[in-house]
Amino acid sequence: MRKISPRCLLLLIFVASLHAQMLDAVRPDSGKVGSVLRIHGTDLSKVKIDSVYLSDQTLDMMVKVLNQTDNFIEFRIPPSVKPGKFQLVIKTAGKEPHILEQPFYIKVEEPKEPVEVAAAGSK
Repeated sequence: MRKISPRCLLLLIFVASLHAQMLDAVRPDSGKVGSVLRIHGTDLSKVKIDSVYLSDQTLDMMVKVLNQTDNFIEFRIPPSVKPGKFQLVIKTAGKEPHILEQPFYIKVEEPKEPVEVAAAGSK
């Protein structure tokens, strides 16, 4: 059986403390631009989480947080987001903030376009 060195143990404790924020779910997990979604989890207060982003792996777009407690963060899908699949990314608060990619994705849906109906008898 291998022994864990004290340095390795301290490193493991440090890494575990960085990921204290736990996301459980995003509901709903899809919506159109302007839709409000809610991230559920623990340790999600403003003291722990500074900001939330949607990422397409090329660009991270900050979302507007509408409400934030220890158990949830409510945000609106920004108008600059194009339809597609986006990963949640959080930025921790504090002197040394960390950017943490989350294993949760949301789908931004296409907006429904109004259907034009031609008036009867018009040419």
